[in-house]
Amino acid sequence: MSTTTLTDPAPTTVPAESGAVLQPLWVRVMHWINAAAMLAMILSGWQIYNAAPLFDFQFSRALTLGGWLGGGLLWHFAAMWVLVINGLLYVILGFATGRFRNKLWPITLSGVASDLSQAIRLRLSHDDLSRYNAVQKVLYVGVLLVGLVSVASGLAIWKPVQFHSLTALLGGYDTARYVHFFAMSAIVGFSAIHIVLAALVPKALRAMIIGR
Repeated sequence: MSTTTLTDPAPTTVPAESGAVLQPLWVRVMHWINAAAMLAMILSGWQIYNAAPLFDFQFSRALTLGGWLGGGLLWHFAAMWVLVINGLLYVILGFATGRFRNKLWPITLSGVASDLSQAIRLRLSHDDLSRYNAVQKVLYVGVLLVGLVSVASGLAIWKPVQFHSLTALLGGYDTARYVHFFAMSAIVGFSAIHIVLAALVPKALRAMIIGR
């Protein structure tokens, strides 16, 4: 199968060792664009947070992007457009190609409980990279939903007058800042788990780079 096709291979019939395409080209390109944009958003967001902290701590300057409030805002808005446009295209293609249906569905409570138990005991198999286990499905669906919350709360903070209904729905400007912070924290937590799992299963990282 050509790496340029938009259609995912059938997850239940293609073994990971066969050399077949596990991650189509469009998935790989958008994944790394999202990763770079998200990193810029997080680090610049920490720079913005330091200008008006919500809690009794600040992020180390070594972990921030922009150098000062104005610079952090410029980086944040620039990365925001990249992330929103690329993320929207990813979601559209995910539904259009059937990738979301094949990879993320179905999700059952019994499946999540079973796979979570196996994962805690370090017994969850990663031999078949063509399919996601129930824990992965929950995490990926969850981070997509958290991403929507992050965008909505970000808009409420950025344009509280223009998006006054959205800001009010989130409990007002100050509450929207907390919602945005905790959404960011959830994304950082997901990213940390994602990186650890990629380190533990290097062939999954290889598939996201070369497709096979």
